[in-house]
Amino acid sequence: MSTYVVYDVFTDKPFGGNQLAVFPDATDLAEDQLQSIAAEFNFSEVTFVYPSENPDHTAKVRIFTPTMEVPFAGHPTIGTAVALADLGQGPEMVLDLGIGPLACRADAGHAQFTTNAPLETLARPDPDLVARALGISRDAILTTTHAPTMVSLGLGFTITELDCRDTLAALETDIAAFRTGNARYPSGLDFAQFAYVREGDVIHARMFAPLDNIPEDPATGSACATLGALLAEIAGQDVTLRVHQGDDMGRPSVIGVTTLDSAVTISGQACKVMEGRLCL
Repeated sequence: MSTYVVYDVFTDKPFGGNQLAVFPDATDLAEDQLQSIAAEFNFSEVTFVYPSENPDHTAKVRIFTPTMEVPFAGHPTIGTAVALADLGQGPEMVLDLGIGPLACRADAGHAQFTTNAPLETLARPDPDLVARALGISRDAILTTTHAPTMVSLGLGFTITELDCRDTLAALETDIAAFRTGNARYPSGLDFAQFAYVREGDVIHARMFAPLDNIPEDPATGSACATLGALLAEIAGQDVTLRVHQGDDMGRPSVIGVTTLDSAVTISGQACKVMEGRLCL
């Protein structure tokens, strides 16, 4: 029987943040069971940890959503690093992900990682379609800094700035618009939407990927990293952001984002809330 632990990530309190199941030793699990296990948990992600093929690295980590394996995601990286630290690894770590080795540090329930993946612009989706997907009027989308833009540091998100916090809180997704967007702008995720409001260095955000069985995500580190990279590129200077996500779904999360030249560092806390065994 394989053991697992469940962490709430990007929070220091149970029942906040984003849930993550971690299998610290997945070597006995059959390859054809991994996706089914992730679907059984039905969290936004589950991680499976294996020995790294590089003796200088800490571990190999595979990340699964309920519907697919993904090469990179933020809260699974933070949560897995904290879980491994709780098991005696670290504090300095190198985790092998689908995007390559990622340097991490984890200690006392806090972790951070830095990615040097280049920012890639995948598409500039029609703002009217984005507005339909989010259930808002076209006028609520701000375009002064940037129009809705599908960008990626390993996972593609359409990033859209909105006019105010009330608009963000009132979002209601339209599945038909997501299907249209996915057909028109295919990427690794299915027209995932990351909408935000900026108040100086404080960001309030929500992320929706309903076609990937993630109606709403309470904390999306990869999207926050991509937002940081995008804003730094547009501004031509580094940014430091504090992202609040999950408040509108009752799972408040806080995500730190710092850019330095082409690198983006994501930081946050995680706490263990459950542990158990898989009976297969």
